[in-house]
Amino acid sequence: MAAKTLYERLGTYNNISAVVDTLMRRMSEDARLSKYFTGHGENSRRRLRQLQVDMICEATGGPCFYTGRDMKTTHKGLGITGEDWQAMITHIYGVFDLFKVPETEQKEVMAIVNNLKGDIVEKP
Repeated sequence: MAAKTLYERLGTYNNISAVVDTLMRRMSEDARLSKYFTGHGENSRRRLRQLQVDMICEATGGPCFYTGRDMKTTHKGLGITGEDWQAMITHIYGVFDLFKVPETEQKEVMAIVNNLKGDIVEKP
């Protein structure tokens, strides 16, 4: 029997969606990060949410297909700082705790996330 994918170990689509929903809510309510959600209408926020779900689903071995732009293009000009990045990371770990994500899976997800840092953070 083949080993389970990270996608399967994270609880598949519904769990990934719940985690993304919680993370987006926390980030949009954080005074340090809320500026990145300003100006997004309901439809735009739903699209952003879906793109995040699809990206995580695909990156963890799930059946989804991410159709968004690459991270460098998506975040260019936003001026995301190292402090902003760290605030997001803190929220990710808080969501991991809330959803009781095991340490092994946390490390694997964070390896994926940290590989994106260079394309997202413009001001270290």
